[in-house]
Amino acid sequence: MNADKFLELLMYTVPAIITGAVAYYLFDSYFKDQQNTRRWLLQKENQKHSLPLRLQAYERLALFLERINPAKLLIRVSPLSTDKNDYVRLLIQHIEQEYEHNLTQQVYVTNELWTMLLTAKNTIIQNIRKTALDENIINADQVREKILSNMLQDDVATNVALAFLKSEVSEVLG
Repeated sequence: MNADKFLELLMYTVPAIITGAVAYYLFDSYFKDQQNTRRWLLQKENQKHSLPLRLQAYERLALFLERINPAKLLIRVSPLSTDKNDYVRLLIQHIEQEYEHNLTQQVYVTNELWTMLLTAKNTIIQNIRKTALDENIINADQVREKILSNMLQDDVATNVALAFLKSEVSEVLG
C-alpha cells in the first residue's frame, strides 16, 4: 500500500510541479519583457530631452572652433601695442578663455571629438608661439601676417576638428 500512496502522491505532485515551473517561466518572461519595455520607453523619453542639449553643445563647440580659427581670431583680437610677445599672450589668452567657456560641453560629446577639439586648440597655440619665436618677426603686425601666411600653407587644425564635429552630428541625427 505504501507504493500505491507514493504513486498517488507522485501523480498529484508531478503535474503541480510542472504547472508551477511553467507558470514561473511565463511570469518571469512577462516581467522581464515589461522591464525591458519600461527601460526602452524611459530611454526614448530621455533621448527626447537630451538630443536638444547635445545639439546645442555641438553648436557651441562649432562656434568655439570658429572663434579660435586663426583667421577669425586675428581679425577679432587686435594688438594693444606693437610688442609681439604681448600680442601672442593676448591671442593665447583669448583662446584659453574660449576653451574654458566651453569646457562643460565635453559632457555631451564623445571622447574622440573632445580630444580633437583639445588637439586643435593646442595646435593653434603651439603655432602662435612658434611664430613668435621667429627672430625676423619684430612686431605684432608681423606676427599677424606670418600666422595668416602659415594658415594658407597648412590645413588649419580647427577645420579638421570642425569636419569631425560635423560627421559626429550627422551620426547623432541618424
